This record gives sequence, C-alpha cells and structure tokens, in this order.
Amino acid sequence: MAQVPQTFFDALAVRSWCGLALQALGRAREEIDAINVYPVADGDTGTNLYLTVESAVAAVEAVFAAHEVGTGASGKPTLADAAGAMAHGALIGAQGNSGTILAQLLRGMAQVLAADGETPHTDGSGLRLALRRAADSARQAVAHPVEGTVLSVASAAADAAAGTQGDCGAVARAAYEGARAALAATPGQLAVLGRAGVVDAGGRGLVAVLAALVETFTGEAPRPVAASAVAMRGPAATAGAEAEVLADEDCAASPEDGGPAFEVIYLLEAEDASVARLRTRLDALGDSLVVVGGDGLWNVHVHVDDAGAAVEAGVEAGRPYRIRITHFGLGDVHTRGGERPPRERVQRAVVAVVPGEGLAGLYSEAGATTVLARPGEAPASGELVDAVRRAHALEVVLLPNDADLRHTAAAAAEQARTEGIRVALIPTRSAVQGIAALAVHEPERRFDEDVVSMTSAAGATRYAEVAVAERESWTMAGICQAGDVLGLVEDDVAVIGSDVIAIAEAVLDRMLQAGGELVTLVLGDDAPDSVADRLEARVRESYLAVDTVVYRGGRQGALLLIGVE
Repeated sequence: MAQVPQTFFDALAVRSWCGLALQALGRAREEIDAINVYPVADGDTGTNLYLTVESAVAAVEAVFAAHEVGTGASGKPTLADAAGAMAHGALIGAQGNSGTILAQLLRGMAQVLAADGETPHTDGSGLRLALRRAADSARQAVAHPVEGTVLSVASAAADAAAGTQGDCGAVARAAYEGARAALAATPGQLAVLGRAGVVDAGGRGLVAVLAALVETFTGEAPRPVAASAVAMRGPAATAGAEAEVLADEDCAASPEDGGPAFEVIYLLEAEDASVARLRTRLDALGDSLVVVGGDGLWNVHVHVDDAGAAVEAGVEAGRPYRIRITHFGLGDVHTRGGERPPRERVQRAVVAVVPGEGLAGLYSEAGATTVLARPGEAPASGELVDAVRRAHALEVVLLPNDADLRHTAAAAAEQARTEGIRVALIPTRSAVQGIAALAVHEPERRFDEDVVSMTSAAGATRYAEVAVAERESWTMAGICQAGDVLGLVEDDVAVIGSDVIAIAEAVLDRMLQAGGELVTLVLGDDAPDSVADRLEARVRESYLAVDTVVYRGGRQGALLLIGVE
C-alpha cells in the first residue's frame, strides 16, 4: 500500500519516518552487514542500525499509546514529544559504533524539532536546521572523526539540504541525493573500503534512513542504493583508492598490526563535567570512542584491550548500566593472527531479564547472563539477542521475568534460532519465578528435561509485588490515587493503602492462604528498612514450616517482590 505523504514535519511524520526507516533497514540489513569492514570487520553494522531504530520506534509508539489513553484516540502527541521519544529510544537502544552515531544524529535533529515545545509542526527550513544540527553533533561525539564514514555522508546530506528551498519533501530529497553522492565517494576517502570494493556500511545505513525520510514526505521511495563501489561509481572509481592514505587511522587496525580486543558499550547517568573527563580517559585506553547523549544520560562506546578499565572509568564518572562487552572474534581486524583462538561455546546457558542491580548480581552468581531492565524502559528484542550471543552457548534458556516482555522475548528467541542457537523460552512473569527456575537448573541434564524442570518450578511459584501508584487509576480493588501503596497479586491490584508494611503483610497473607513452603522477598532500594524483619516475623509466628529468604534488588521499580513456592 502506498505511503500517505506528510505535508509538515509533525508528530505523525516522526512516527511514519521511524517506521519506514525500520522497514528499510530490515530490507538492507544483510547487505549492510556484508559490507561492514570499518572500523571493525565484524559484520554487524546493518543489524546494529536496525536494532537502534527498533528501539526508537518502540519509544515513539509508547508516546502515542500513552497520549491516546490520556486524551482519547483522536489526539496525538506534540512534535517535541515524538521527536524527544525518538531520540531517547535510539539513545538507550543504540548498538555498536554505527548505532551510537545514528542515535546522536537523531538526537541532534530532535534538539531542533523540539526546541519550541508548543510548535505543532515545522517546515522545510526547520528540517534544514535539524539536518545540520544532526551532522554537527554526531561529528562532535566522535573522538577522532574520519572522512569516508557515516560522518561524511551526514555532513553531505546537511550541506545539500542547506542549499535547497521548498517544503520538507524537497529538502529531504536533496539531503538524500547529497548523502547518496557522498556514499559513492567513500571508497576513495578510506583505503580499507577501496581495497574491499565497498562503500561505508554506516553511511549506507544512513542513506536508507534518509530514503525513508523522502518517502515520508513524498509518498515515494527513492531508487535503491548499491553496496559495492563498482556498482555505484563504475570500475574506474576505486582505482586510486589503494593509494589513499588516512591522516588519522587510529580506529582502523589492520590484521597485521592488531587492535583492541573488546567492544565496550554502556548507558551512563552522569553530569557533563564528569563525561568530559571520561572522554579523555577512554580515549587513552582505546579507539573508536563515541560518547552520545546529554541531560544526564549518555551512551558510551569504545574499543579497548582492558574492558574492566573502561567500565571502571564509567563508574568513576557516574552510574553505568546495561553494560555490554563483546570480544572480537578470530578473523576480525581487531585480532592478532593465530594468537587469540575463538572461545569454544559452552553447552548451555541461562539468559535472564532482571529489574535491579541486586538481582543482576544474584543471577550472575548463579551463572546466568543478565539484561538489566530499568523501571519504565523495557529492553528491546535486540538487547535480548545480544545477551544470548554473549552467553556463547549452544543451548540457551531465556527467562523474560515480565509478562509484558513475552512477545519481545519470543522475537529474540526466533532471531537467535536463525543463528543456529537452540533457545527455549520459559514464560516467567516475575523475577521471583526466574529465581525458582534458576534454582533447579542443571546443565548436565538433557536440554528438554532441564527446561521442563525449570518451567515447572517457575509455574509453581506464585508472585506478587508492592509498589507505589504513579497516577489515579481504576483497579480491581477500587480507585487508587497517585502515591497510594498498591499490593499486586499476579499482576492484579488486590490491596490499596498508605502503609507499605501493612500492605505487604496483607499481600503475604493472601498468598499463604493457599499454602506454601518457601517465601522469597526481594527488597527495592526505597522499601522501609524494617519491612523484611516484620514479614519474616509474621511468617514465623503464623505459618509453620515455611522458610523465608531475603534478597536486595536495588533500583528495581517495585518496593518489594514476593514469591511463594
């Protein structure tokens, strides 16, 4: 079905653009992965760009859904809301060097689009300014910009747009054509691309995103772009590329010279001054340094030999989380020939989504690979796929630990299966069910038997939580107001009150009325200090032969998680 063109750049245009960009990257993902030779030939640029935009799409859709709930189906969010969500979603979901730069490009655009929070839309002049800010901010985020990369393509798009008058469609088309021409020139700017006979992978992805922008405003998709330099520019186009010499190739290690062994990525909560110091320290540790974000939240990407030092630098600057460390495999340009044989896959691993740092530590001690979920920011399927890969196992048991993550986890499992990994998804709905499943996990058993045992243990664990209401709402127990304490039993509100301990006791009593042998309590950082002691005492006094175990969950969203087995 033909795309209905948008006249102005408003919230609906943001939504349409993100959706079309995701489709375009989905179609081009394998092609872009195949031409990924710089800065690391690890064949994942297309995938990383896709996952970054997937996170942006999820954030934009969440804003529209929330607005429809609050104002009715006929309403829509402001341009500032939609653009801000796009930028934030890309920031928290950015994958790899290319995804991190794309996140900053989208953030730069959002800074212009959301400058006046009350403006419902912008026109061609606003789009020109947004493209310029995007290119400039992305270049500033890279420690050592190199021409012939996505940065060159972004700058060319902004330059072409700046010289164009007209509506958003005309500006978008000019930006696309400028980017396309710059992409064709990348093999002559970057020797490694010329030798391989390909264009820059990140730049190819950006051209696909800009093609989606054209389709958003014109209703027509531009002609597709070829990935090879020869196809784009002719056989003679790359003749001089072999002789090109980079002025600064600090992040383009050759197989002979070697280079950093690890890619380290994390989100970071930190002040601007701390981030400036962090940039200096990480720049001394490795290469391919990109730090994007602002307003207290940053995405950090760097290639290093000492991954621990890169994480420690983040700890000194603020609070790093969603930490991902990837070892470049044998055959990448960042490995020394023969000295680093590929790590052998383990037979079986458990991958789990956990809601707090404390539980992440508990699960990790039990041998699981964890994905940390922040309150209100569910991980995207790409993060789960990445965790499955990091587990480096032939067989993986996936524990989503959240009913709302069922479809996300299923999509991640399906993707991992296409990569030859055997994945079993156990539909755990709470972290306490995951704890019960992990407690009976035995890697030595046959895979099917292990999965059945873990599924049975999770299913036999009833779960509840005590949380604080964020807004007025209708519930199964009546109307709650913002700030009320809620007792939820298996996702339904059962008790409403004002005292955390009283609500926790009421919930525990309801759960133990059906029997039980073990109570698991997971305390959030904001839970009262005395709640665990009070609940343990209540179990001892009122319920014979029932044991209690207490864990610290950290910043997990809920004040208290309760499990009864």
